[in-house]
Amino acid sequence: MTVRTEPIPGATGTSVPVARAARWGRWLAGAIALLVAGWLAYLVVDNPNLHWDQVAGYLFDPRILDGVWVTIEISVLATALGLVLGVAIAVLRLSQNPVLSGLATLYIWFFRGTPVLVQLIFWYNLAFLFPELVLKIPFTAIGLKWDTNQVMTGFTSAMLGLGLNLAAYFAETVRAGIQAVDRGQTEAAYALGMTPAKRMRVIVLPQALRIIIPPTGNEFISMLKTTSLVYVVAGHDLMTNASQIYKTNNLIMELLIVASLWYMLMTAVATFLQGRLERRFGSEAVRLVRSGGLSARLLPKAAA
Repeated sequence: MTVRTEPIPGATGTSVPVARAARWGRWLAGAIALLVAGWLAYLVVDNPNLHWDQVAGYLFDPRILDGVWVTIEISVLATALGLVLGVAIAVLRLSQNPVLSGLATLYIWFFRGTPVLVQLIFWYNLAFLFPELVLKIPFTAIGLKWDTNQVMTGFTSAMLGLGLNLAAYFAETVRAGIQAVDRGQTEAAYALGMTPAKRMRVIVLPQALRIIIPPTGNEFISMLKTTSLVYVVAGHDLMTNASQIYKTNNLIMELLIVASLWYMLMTAVATFLQGRLERRFGSEAVRLVRSGGLSARLLPKAAA
């Protein structure tokens, strides 16, 4: 038992001894957890069947580095596609037009209801349904035509499948952010004669950022890891290239560790950038909304 003195609230220069019970259970649980974690780490590190020299040798292999770059490209492009479509679908979801709102709801239900793996395989094999992609001006013979197999490569299929799937999830995030904006802001915009599109662009979406930005970072981090599914369509990403290497040398565990290390590094960098974004935009948006600065700054400008 530990005894120390603490001042009495409201009394000057007076202190009494305070007894703190020793939390032996907490220390015992922590020690057991450390022992178990250390034992598991020892089993992996000291395993004679695991060649750490091969892990170090393939960590910066050109094929692995190419896969890392492709993974980043797919993640960025798919996330950008998902964000743009997600905002548009969220706006349609909140539309007063029942047809537009119904179509947006159907889109969200379909892409959230089917597995990402199925969607990737579907886009990669689109040529079975449409051997050629045709873009033609109606009632004329003018148009463009592409071979579907040349267009829907592994990279294109991955970007399209992951982006369309993310749009369905992000649309719900944007919808929640839009609905969280105080209705008084909307009423003030209507009173100033702003159109619905301008109200959404100038008043609602900037304030919804405080809710939208944090899950956006989470979606991008999740996207980095979800790209490992691109392996099934040979998208030349990190997981695809790692699997192609271990199929030739049978160093399965070693190459999986290499891929895991790179995924953890990319996730760590993305998490750091997410924190910077939240501090730069999220907290600023909250401060402006609480102080009324955002509406005071935007509404007179919109009225002008």
